[in-house]
Amino acid sequence: MAFISPVYNVIPVPIEKITPNTYNPNAVAPPEMKLLYDSIREDGYTMPIVCYYIKEKDKYVIVDGFHRYRIMLDYPDIREREKGMLPVSVINKSLDNRMASTIRHNRARGSHDVDLMSNIIKELHELGRSDTWISKHLGMDTDEILRLKQITGLASLFKDINFGEAWQPVEDEYYEEEDRAECEEASEEEKELADLTV
Repeated sequence: MAFISPVYNVIPVPIEKITPNTYNPNAVAPPEMKLLYDSIREDGYTMPIVCYYIKEKDKYVIVDGFHRYRIMLDYPDIREREKGMLPVSVINKSLDNRMASTIRHNRARGSHDVDLMSNIIKELHELGRSDTWISKHLGMDTDEILRLKQITGLASLFKDINFGEAWQPVEDEYYEEEDRAECEEASEEEKELADLTV
């Protein structure tokens, strides 16, 4: 069967059945949230939020679109006009792939929080994902992954990295320690001259 993009199956979902994810590193400043509200008030919801459906709980977990969801929660006029329904596009992916999808959506818009990104790197490693997988699926280079790992400070995140041997001093048979120079205290005249040149 040919792949069909989820956007062709947008469904209306009651906001009570939608829940945020625990890992979104995207933050929006108040002026941009106000602009988002103005946009939704004037134009309506022009893009669905992306969710993963948990059948056992009859809940939709947000992958992308948290702030559009917040607008409906925070603004009664929007909630009333939309009859408490949000347009949802459903994807069926494992947690690590949902995290990757969230990051790709955020990075495509150019917004994400560094501390939360570090935590996502940590969580992906705990789920068994390698730096190579993270690099491929999140669009990061290895230096960026390393910097994000350093922020969390957890040694377990570095288990896949091969480090070289630490430097160890050795006695050099050709090295001869030179005698130390003897230093005498400067005379008062030399001290005064030094003060004048400073």
